[in-house]
Amino acid sequence: MTRTRLPLFWRVFAVNAGLLTVIALLLIVTPVTISFPIALTEALIVVTGLAVTVAANALLLRRAFAPLGRLAQRMEMVDLLRPGQRLQVVRTDEVGRVVAAFNRMLDRLEGERHESGRRVLAAQEAERVSIARDLHDEVGQVLTGVLLQLNSIAESAPEHRGELDDSRQAVRHALDEVRRISSELRPEMLEHLGLVSALTELSTSFARVAGVHVERQFANPLPTLAPEIELAIYRIAQECLTNVARHAAATRVAIALERGHDSVVLRVSDDGRGFADMPVEHGGLRSMRERAVLVGGALAIKEGPEGGVEVRLEVPTAQAVPALGVS
Repeated sequence: MTRTRLPLFWRVFAVNAGLLTVIALLLIVTPVTISFPIALTEALIVVTGLAVTVAANALLLRRAFAPLGRLAQRMEMVDLLRPGQRLQVVRTDEVGRVVAAFNRMLDRLEGERHESGRRVLAAQEAERVSIARDLHDEVGQVLTGVLLQLNSIAESAPEHRGELDDSRQAVRHALDEVRRISSELRPEMLEHLGLVSALTELSTSFARVAGVHVERQFANPLPTLAPEIELAIYRIAQECLTNVARHAAATRVAIALERGHDSVVLRVSDDGRGFADMPVEHGGLRSMRERAVLVGGALAIKEGPEGGVEVRLEVPTAQAVPALGVS
């Protein structure tokens, strides 16, 4: 049976009214008098009574308003990319209803954030695919045409072969870069050959471009993952390697894909400069955490075993994930 509690207003009113009533009764039934000028003993009695009244009032009201303090603290700390932060509802009065309403608001906001994030990432992936196709079909073909023209000119004007060789080398380099960027924007290997092959190609390309030694350790076989989870793992690994190349000044990177308990764990660590302070999550780090949340995963960013940074992503193997709708 649920105990009925008085509304908060009446409980606060009862506390103060009760204390004032006690003071009034003491003045009526006790021989306490106050003269003018006030005597020392009378002053001590008044000060003691005031202190007891204030202390009792503070003690009783603190218990009544304590849940509001916890609620305010949680509201300042809440982060929609770290779901599940709820307060326990232990009361049925106004304070309890406020806490319950706050929990329901978080449920609604997390749901809306999840859906909006899913749509944003779907739009980003669609844009990546579109740009990759344009690079491959338009820019790549134009560069290939230029290379063929240079070859033709070199055959008809052998006296300029040296200059043309330099031009052809520059065009070949630009064509390789277009292919690399197109591959990073649209990881076709992920779709056709699987996650391990895609991560192998990604880390090999990173080592070649960034000049950083990469150590790979991929469990074999891995459990079957939904395409959306594989894409999230790939993009987070890609963002980790990009951050290493831009900020870490590292000489070695270790990337591992391991089996967990009903999960798959991605670890990317480096021996770079690390973080001077706790990292402020924005931009790439925020995008990584959002991708992890959208596939029901957990992302941790901490100091690495060699003083750099370690990123750990754990995603469930059995998870119903809405499709991103990318073709």
